Amino acid sequence: MNNDAPTRDAVVAGRTTLGIELGSTNIKACLIDADHTTVAVGVHTWENQFTDRRWTYPLDAVHTGLAGAFEALAADVRDRYGVELTTVGAIGVSAMMHGYLAFDAEDALLVPFRTWRNTTTGPAAAALTEAFGFNVPQRWSVAHLYQAMLDGEEHVPDVAFLTTLAGYVHWQLTGERVLGVGDASGMFPIDPATGTYDTGMLAVFDGLAAQVTAPAAPLRALLPEVLPAGAPAGRLTEAGAALLDPTGGLRAGAPLCPPEGDAGTGMVATNAVAPRTGNVSAGTSIFAMIVLERPLSTVHEEIDVVATPAGAPVAMVHCNNGSSELGAWAALFGEFAAAIGSDAGPDAVFAALLGAALDGEPDGGGVLAFNYLSGETITGLDEGRPMVVRTPGSRLTLANFARTQVYSVFATLALGMRTLAAEDVAIDAMLAHGGLFRTRGVAQRLLAAAVGAPVAVAATAGEGGAWGIAVLAAYSAAVTAGETRPLADWLAETVFANAVLDVVDPDAGDVAGLTAYLATYEAALPVQHAAVAATR
Repeated sequence: MNNDAPTRDAVVAGRTTLGIELGSTNIKACLIDADHTTVAVGVHTWENQFTDRRWTYPLDAVHTGLAGAFEALAADVRDRYGVELTTVGAIGVSAMMHGYLAFDAEDALLVPFRTWRNTTTGPAAAALTEAFGFNVPQRWSVAHLYQAMLDGEEHVPDVAFLTTLAGYVHWQLTGERVLGVGDASGMFPIDPATGTYDTGMLAVFDGLAAQVTAPAAPLRALLPEVLPAGAPAGRLTEAGAALLDPTGGLRAGAPLCPPEGDAGTGMVATNAVAPRTGNVSAGTSIFAMIVLERPLSTVHEEIDVVATPAGAPVAMVHCNNGSSELGAWAALFGEFAAAIGSDAGPDAVFAALLGAALDGEPDGGGVLAFNYLSGETITGLDEGRPMVVRTPGSRLTLANFARTQVYSVFATLALGMRTLAAEDVAIDAMLAHGGLFRTRGVAQRLLAAAVGAPVAVAATAGEGGAWGIAVLAAYSAAVTAGETRPLADWLAETVFANAVLDVVDPDAGDVAGLTAYLATYEAALPVQHAAVAATR
């Protein structure tokens, strides 16, 4: 047990903030103190399902996972401080963005949750992009809805409410149907001048919907209310407290901040919400977010325009496939280590694999790796097949294999970043977060080569979005108490004032090697298309 009496007293008194993030493989609960330092963590592991050719999570798994993460958090508090977790000062909920959660007038789910990972809305996304003059990616909620209309799905006339995963959880905890502006910007385009859904585009959508099978109400009536960072967003109800803690130990009443998407919480976790700042979040997916000084000159299919939690426009390069395949190979090497009698744990195996990557040839020695567990819009794939491809003359070493696996995490992102470079989007520095960056100096160095800019990693890089949404909840509590500074200033002057950053500049050899690798990678993409066609 920890003898930290001040922290123990803060936990008992509720001078803490709870952040919960529902990621693709983990639901994480993070408890922070008044200094925004993590004091306890709880994690529940879950996995999406591929059912009827759609990626989904059952809502029962959402409920079970929330309780599991909170139970693990409460156990961590008990083990560290010898007290029960019965109250907190504020709560925030974050989750993977986009997707389709549609409910009827009786709040019944109409079809299984369709996640961001699905790439089945191509015709709808293309039609809306043309009609709006604004890029609508396949992942966005409005693309899912319009595709359901185009396909004549029977449930469409019964749709009474649409939301995201974070919006759904927040609704269950508070009874409020609201959404943070960052997460809302992945449902439908946001007007930066008003901070809410673009009214002109709403009218265009309703006009298109009238020509096909449409819901009973205009789209605006189906969407959650949009709130900026700092706004109050309801309080934890008795039912919400019971959802988190079925034992009845957690008391109701804590205020909640607007629910956000994982992109927004990643920006907060890396202090990248001001213009010319950017961040890269690496997990099951990988995406880069750059806060814009000015609008992009034209519509780009590979670039989303979303918003920070405060409503500022952001250019987003989103790739469906991140570090999952690298993690699968690390697990395989872990099994091999165990088979030969090694007691190396998963973290040691992963660190060894990443460390080997730095010894690989800059271009990977002729080895190619594709991490496509699902489709990838940027490279034109509706489905994907993870694979390793090499020529007979390639040099298959552990170092080259490891390097190309890390390259595969960043390759599609690098292709998308070329578009922003052509738009002369200014980036002073990119800040990276996610578990991939816990091993110092490896992924960070190769990411710098991929994005062509310095990459910084802070001590909180491994905490990720659960910590970021806890910080947003703390900001809402501060605003309620009289804080007047904008989010960017508050973060810089309060949360990150003494942050120590490890900054790595692009290495010329890595840049040249990755450039050569990407040329071969792009030329080999037909192999992916053939593999998808041949293996169903």
